[in-house]
Amino acid sequence: MTTKQWDAGHYNDQFAFIWEYGSRVLDLLQPVNGERILDLGCGTGHLTADIAGTGATVIGIDHSADMIDAAKSSYPAIEFHQLDATDFQFDEPFDAIFSNAVLHWVRSPKVAIQRIHAALKPGGRFVAEFGGHGNVGAVVQALIAELERHGYTDAADRNPWFFPSIATYTALLEAHGLEPVMARLYDRPTLLDGGETGLASWLTMFGDSFLHDVPTDVRDTIVNNVAEQLRPSLFRDGNWYADYRRLQVVAHRV
Repeated sequence: MTTKQWDAGHYNDQFAFIWEYGSRVLDLLQPVNGERILDLGCGTGHLTADIAGTGATVIGIDHSADMIDAAKSSYPAIEFHQLDATDFQFDEPFDAIFSNAVLHWVRSPKVAIQRIHAALKPGGRFVAEFGGHGNVGAVVQALIAELERHGYTDAADRNPWFFPSIATYTALLEAHGLEPVMARLYDRPTLLDGGETGLASWLTMFGDSFLHDVPTDVRDTIVNNVAEQLRPSLFRDGNWYADYRRLQVVAHRV
């Protein structure tokens, strides 16, 4: 999984849309009282708590220690563990595994799917939404072009994300014992908090793989130039809208 370091406080303050949109994915999960469910990439635990509220027994895992600490603090009655999506196991299998806005960070999707398969009961379901093919395409294209213009010839290699097509991801599921029963790729333009500074804040939170070693003054110039390039298409009524495309999948363990 990504080695990105997450700031849980900043995540909670500026990026509530992540779990607010995720509440729609819970409609696909349809948790039932008494089920055993894993929240894979639980972040600060808000959706984990929503699942627990249905009467299901839920465990949340996340790669980030900061996120897990925040989740434990907010929801002490729920079980949370710092574990990676490609390296987890539990003694008891799950009726369902749920994941929201996480799996595009996992650069070894085959390994993650193998772990998901191993953790599900036969017939258990995997329900997820994450970035799909073309997600934030305009942002990534502008950022890479601006980095290259400033001499960073490895800009394209800095991309930390895996944004698969329906065909790519469902083939991976089928190859590792999970039968897709629903897959949907859709456009979801997403309002970024912060008004005029919304895009810069988003790039600071999620784009550090591109910008981590760029001097502060050059970074500011790059971010400003990217914003000006994207303003005609992604800025309206005083707010930035990221060009999100999301992939939803539901699959059952064979």
